[in-house]
Amino acid sequence: MIRYYIPFLLFFFTTLGLNAQNTNVLDSLNQLSEVTVTYQAEKLTPITFQNFTNHDLKIKSVGQEPSFILSETPSITNYSDAGNSQGYSYFRLRGIDQTRINMTVDGVPMNEPEDQGAYFSNYSDIFNSVSKIQIQRGVGTSKNGVASYAGSIQLFSPNLHDSTKTTIGCGYGSFNSLRAFAEYNSGIKNHKALYVRTSEVYSDGYKYKSSNNAQSVFLSGGLFYEKTTWKINLLVGHQQNQLAWLGVKDSLIEIDRRLNANKNENDNFTQCLTQIQNHWQVNNSSSLQSSVYYTYLKGNYDFNLNNFLGLPTTNELYNYAFKSNLVGLFSNYTFYKKHFKFTTGIHGDIYERDHIGSEATSGQLYMNTGYKNEVSIFSKADYTIKRLLLFADIQYRNASFDYKGSVQMKKIDWNFLNPKAGLSFALANNLVLYYSIGESGREPTRNDMFGGNDNLLADSSGKPNLSIKTPEYVLDHEFGIRHQSKKINVGLNFYYMDFTNEIVLDGKLGKNGLALTNKVDQSLRTGIELNLTYKLSKSFTLINNSSFNYSSIKEQKETFIPILTPPLIINQEVIYSFKHFSISGSVRFQEKSYIDFANSNLLDSYFLLNARGLYDIGRFQFSIFANNITNSKYFNNGYVDIDGSKKYFVQAPTNFYVSVKYSFK
Repeated sequence: MIRYYIPFLLFFFTTLGLNAQNTNVLDSLNQLSEVTVTYQAEKLTPITFQNFTNHDLKIKSVGQEPSFILSETPSITNYSDAGNSQGYSYFRLRGIDQTRINMTVDGVPMNEPEDQGAYFSNYSDIFNSVSKIQIQRGVGTSKNGVASYAGSIQLFSPNLHDSTKTTIGCGYGSFNSLRAFAEYNSGIKNHKALYVRTSEVYSDGYKYKSSNNAQSVFLSGGLFYEKTTWKINLLVGHQQNQLAWLGVKDSLIEIDRRLNANKNENDNFTQCLTQIQNHWQVNNSSSLQSSVYYTYLKGNYDFNLNNFLGLPTTNELYNYAFKSNLVGLFSNYTFYKKHFKFTTGIHGDIYERDHIGSEATSGQLYMNTGYKNEVSIFSKADYTIKRLLLFADIQYRNASFDYKGSVQMKKIDWNFLNPKAGLSFALANNLVLYYSIGESGREPTRNDMFGGNDNLLADSSGKPNLSIKTPEYVLDHEFGIRHQSKKINVGLNFYYMDFTNEIVLDGKLGKNGLALTNKVDQSLRTGIELNLTYKLSKSFTLINNSSFNYSSIKEQKETFIPILTPPLIINQEVIYSFKHFSISGSVRFQEKSYIDFANSNLLDSYFLLNARGLYDIGRFQFSIFANNITNSKYFNNGYVDIDGSKKYFVQAPTNFYVSVKYSFK
């Protein structure tokens, strides 16, 4: 598919360079940015995106897992292991799991390179620190790290330009859930600035023995000069969980909805991310942004094999332990002209992760090490002709995986050329019509290759038993319209994603607790997405985030719908504000979805009604949250086990949470 429009891209970049020579240099650029903005979409960028502002996050983020906030946007579903909003929680975008969603903070990859997942729970309360979030649905623009396949979630570190402020807060709610935090921002003084936030988050969990106990620190400091900015970010998180990642049989749920299918299993993880970034204003028409980063992870989790297999539980308890190091750097050069913007960049990282399997009585059973390295380069440009913006973006990415263990395997290399192109047209000052086409390739995860085993197995001839080695590709079409005004903000888009060799969830779990996958011959996902904010009056605001999806898979002459992909999702919120008081009510409708390839077992449709109240008085802010007010008994994830039994993840009934914050300068 790439070869059909590479000539167009090359011609486009060449034309942009020739036309740019006749334009005038901008008199000045915007104030030096303290964060890497190279990968953000802007007002006229012809891709599908949505922003969460710092104001939105300060109101909605009270220590819950980020997936609950993200699920308020189109095409995102989520579920929680423990049933409530703390602890391990996961999300999908357009029905695609989060191992195929690129996640970054200031351009630094957050996805774990081997299995490509990102666990926000390792950095509890992280949304309380970020200044902005941008969600790009579809392949979007080029990113660092794993493929932006279903889309991307970009986090941006605290804005050190904010005025001096100290905030302390605490909250308490159902299931003995609590959060306490303290936050300080110095503002810029004598060219220096400092931000620090520390948090404690705890919950017993809705299910029995599914508690989460987590602590985190986010530190950010900066030096600001006339032509250069330096910034350092440090994120440290520690968590201890009682595990609840197994679904519960429907027959047992009828007896007690709080049952936990896991038995005596716990985890303990510590993760640290450090970044040093520099923004240098080379001259009035160009800038250079560079970063080096390091991520460290150490932890372990228990695994009760007999319980997993449905056998009587014994004293046998396996443990999977990990220790990993990720070191990387990236640098991006941007050139501006009056009607022209060109950015080119390079990214590379090296990664190694030790895997140690042991058993409580037998001791260490194995040790192996995975090595995952990557390098990528990209160039992108946009050129404006009156109301028309032309956009092109091309990325080359190489990823490699090597392994040392009891079974020998050859190093695997994957090479990807990911082109994107599009255009947008300003029908009016605040009305933009856009179209883009882009292709992205993605290598399989270690779990895909190893078939759910933590230690590589050999076949009968002694060769490594690799389930999936070949990559998957998607060709993504995005067509939409955006309008912004004081009264209404609307984004409406249509997408069509055509996959080649798609690696999809098959609804089963492996022996390491991770979801298993299959490669399918042919598949597509298409739909319509809407995000709408409409200010009815000074006091009333309507917010709607909805999506309609049609997806299908063709495999061995059979056609079926992929699992966990509801056709219709509606989020409708009504907000009433008066002076220092606001109250809102929101309804979520999620249509039924399948949990098996045979399309014979379903998660039923469900409604959720939530409410939120907020009151500001002086330096204090009081808020109360009421979730699942109608006490809906619902599941939003499940699978069919090997024995044919249906297993579900029960989510919490009616629950409450209250919070208070105190701020001073």
